[in-house]
Amino acid sequence: MDTVTPDQFYKHLDDVMAGMLGAGNAAAVPMSHYVERDTNTLFFITARQTDLAQASRSPAEAVYMLADPKANLWARIHGTLTAVTDPAHLDEFWGRVPAAWFEGGKDDPDVQLLRLDLREAEVWATDGGAKFLFEIARANVTGAKPDVGDHGHIRF
Repeated sequence: MDTVTPDQFYKHLDDVMAGMLGAGNAAAVPMSHYVERDTNTLFFITARQTDLAQASRSPAEAVYMLADPKANLWARIHGTLTAVTDPAHLDEFWGRVPAAWFEGGKDDPDVQLLRLDLREAEVWATDGGAKFLFEIARANVTGAKPDVGDHGHIRF
């Protein structure tokens, strides 16, 4: 297994729609993310009254978990989650997904933007189903460990 680079991680992450985000005492919940590669940051849009938004009022330790076989990516991402007011990023990320949750659109007073500053991640990235199946079959025939993709730790 090779090491996963940040570039490989972000390429796979572009194909992922959502993961499970938890912070502080707030339980992990499904959230869609928005990527800002050059700052190693993920953004999320939620409602102000959610436990997640409440936990991030002061910077909170957070974990974002991804398991997406279509994107061939599994990851555990650690960072600091903070509730922010950032109209430029909200404009950039606003679309059909958040609009489905807020009747007042992006100007709805309940809209809360969250910023996750990435610190580290453990990542498993594969080449897909056919290669995985071949490696499992080969391992059963030869006794060798299967090479099912890349795994590594990334520090941002």
